[in-house]
Amino acid sequence: MKKYHIWTIGCQMNVADSQRLGSELEKRGFTWTDRAEEADVIVLNTCVVRQQAEEKIYGRLGALKPLKARPNPPVIGLMGCLVGVRNPAPLRKAFPFVDVFLPPSEPGPLLAYLDGREWDYDAYEQEIKARRRQNAIQDGELILPAHERGRLVTAHVPVIYGCNHVCTFCIIPYRRGRERSRRLGEIVAEVRSLVDQGVKEVTLLGQIVDRYGYDVPDGPRLPDLLRAVHEVEGLERIRFLTSHPNYMTDELLRTVAELPKVMEHIEVPVQAGNDEVLRRMRRGYTADDYRRLVERIRKTIPNVSIVTDIIVGFPGETEAQFMDTYNLLAELKLDKAHVACFSPRPHTAAARWEDDVPWPEKERRRRMIDELQREIMGQINSRYLDQTVEVLVEDFHKGKWRGRTRTNKLVFFEDPRDRRGQLVPVRITWTGPYSMQGVPADLPAPVPAEQITVQPGETLPVVAG
Repeated sequence: MKKYHIWTIGCQMNVADSQRLGSELEKRGFTWTDRAEEADVIVLNTCVVRQQAEEKIYGRLGALKPLKARPNPPVIGLMGCLVGVRNPAPLRKAFPFVDVFLPPSEPGPLLAYLDGREWDYDAYEQEIKARRRQNAIQDGELILPAHERGRLVTAHVPVIYGCNHVCTFCIIPYRRGRERSRRLGEIVAEVRSLVDQGVKEVTLLGQIVDRYGYDVPDGPRLPDLLRAVHEVEGLERIRFLTSHPNYMTDELLRTVAELPKVMEHIEVPVQAGNDEVLRRMRRGYTADDYRRLVERIRKTIPNVSIVTDIIVGFPGETEAQFMDTYNLLAELKLDKAHVACFSPRPHTAAARWEDDVPWPEKERRRRMIDELQREIMGQINSRYLDQTVEVLVEDFHKGKWRGRTRTNKLVFFEDPRDRRGQLVPVRITWTGPYSMQGVPADLPAPVPAEQITVQPGETLPVVAG
């Protein structure tokens, strides 16, 4: 029996792309394996948003190279942002043992290779442009890979690909192309098919998800999409990410507040708290604009949780400018901050500037933000102690059920019953900065449990919009 293995690194968009590729391979008779060495087809789905991620890919590729010396070598494919949407000729030269190169969100080249057909990358570039004009990206139905079908509780659904914003630090527009929204009907059909396979929660994805439909004249917008997805029978929860401050409209906020299935959870990156740094990042807003946005979000959506992204050590960032970012976070007390040290990315404007903040200083600033945010998160989560919260249970982890609240707080609890995929009222008995523990409200007494600390790096956010 033919087997396939997909190794995925990066954001939730890559996770969704890997699922669709796995689904296509299974239609051709392949079965999934978690062991690359026993696979007939191996695909690395890549991320190059940070240098560290890119280096992991090269290490993984090096480990796969010896497999090509076997009597029956596997087909090796490289997919995602390392490949990009243009002709991968330079990658072919650098990695001659790789058989096929797949642009982000596009399984076509591998399927063509397996069918003995050539894939025309130049024609694909023109096809992408045509698809954008026609507002047609992919069909709506998605059959999950067999090992996830009936077990996956939460799923990611891309709604808009690419990005037009071209921040000076971001490689995504160069690797995923310009914005192109999927048809509303296709998205709803995919959500419906996922629910039929046991999924209870979907997260609508976009580099700037708030710009859904902006590329379509008189097309639907994200509030319209949320209302349509909200009508899918059997779906329990809806999330969306990542947002951009400039496109988070009052209509969108009101829609989140009005629709019960849409979670009170907003991910909206600020990236920096200093106006000059924001200007050089080409973000299009000021620190005070962001302050006012946070105020609007909190005023419109009761009990909302807000998550942000921060880049430290941007070219030219002084200590005083960094402290503006630190003080903004200390003031706003957001629920979480994903912090990254700046690393120059090819083709971006910032890559042409002097990377003048030494790496040890970047790391010091990152740790300062992490420590501040750990304290803030601990304070926020402590308010949940002795409260009963609704938890959507995702899986069983180290002897405990694991799930998330409506505001995306991670909760562990013990229960002899099978709670996967259920909405469980849980009474919180312990809180920490990264997770909480509790007991199902219908049990008579708390279940003893050791305290679990989940570090921030366990899951990868969608690339900042």
